[in-house]
Amino acid sequence: MTTEHNLAIYKMHRTGLPLHDFISHFTYYKNHTPHHSIDRFLPNGNIEIVIDLTQTPKFIYDNTTLTEIQACKELWVSGIRNNYITIPSGLNSEMFIINFNKGKSCPFLGFPLHEITDKVIDGGLVLNKIFLRLRDRLLTCNGIEKKFAIAEEVLTRHFRSALVTNPVIEYAVNRVLAAPEMTAIRNIAARTGYSSKHLIHLFEHHVGVSPKSFLRIIRFQKSILEIERNGYTNFTSLALDCGYYDQSHFIADFKNFSGFTPVEYLKRKNNQLNYVPVR
Repeated sequence: MTTEHNLAIYKMHRTGLPLHDFISHFTYYKNHTPHHSIDRFLPNGNIEIVIDLTQTPKFIYDNTTLTEIQACKELWVSGIRNNYITIPSGLNSEMFIINFNKGKSCPFLGFPLHEITDKVIDGGLVLNKIFLRLRDRLLTCNGIEKKFAIAEEVLTRHFRSALVTNPVIEYAVNRVLAAPEMTAIRNIAARTGYSSKHLIHLFEHHVGVSPKSFLRIIRFQKSILEIERNGYTNFTSLALDCGYYDQSHFIADFKNFSGFTPVEYLKRKNNQLNYVPVR
């Protein structure tokens, strides 16, 4: 018999102003029961703060052997990634996740983002103590909507004065997101009036990777979204639609970011974008 206590829950909450310009949404899930235990998580250009509302450590696994290589407890920050990572599928978890808009997490983290690129870092070591106190409050309050409200209130109150955007980064990131298949980084640099070297420095600080690397990630994201929506099997056409020079460049990037060829990905994907079951 299914009861409310063990029903699977997955909810998203769009933040209001002023957080909305910086935080895309909060995610809460509990009692997720997938038929597999380990996922391959693909680079998506995002940075997240993950608040674990259980006492059970969550592990990061070696991409090849699937052995445990890192334990994550209570609170951690996941940097932008150039490569896939192997993580738990969410079985028996209760998570509250702060999902930042791309290029907008700096006011909350307070350090150059390239320092955590391709890393998952213990939040107690690098984050403001407000996040640990937020976790304590989330643990003691009942109701998902109340958890969302508390998180929004706490983050707004504590970070309001720091919520300042960098207009160059905002312009460049939005250009890439709007049309990755048409974007050339040299054109963005020319429009901003900055040298390529200075634009790279700003990107590494505010986004975590260079403009070229960010563009590659977003083109890859466009390709898997097109596969999900339209079931592409003509990969030459898909490569051109996503801005790749040719199919060989597309396949090389696809394998770098996912560990699979597009054909292998089609066979393995599980209708959950950026998560591929591996065990």
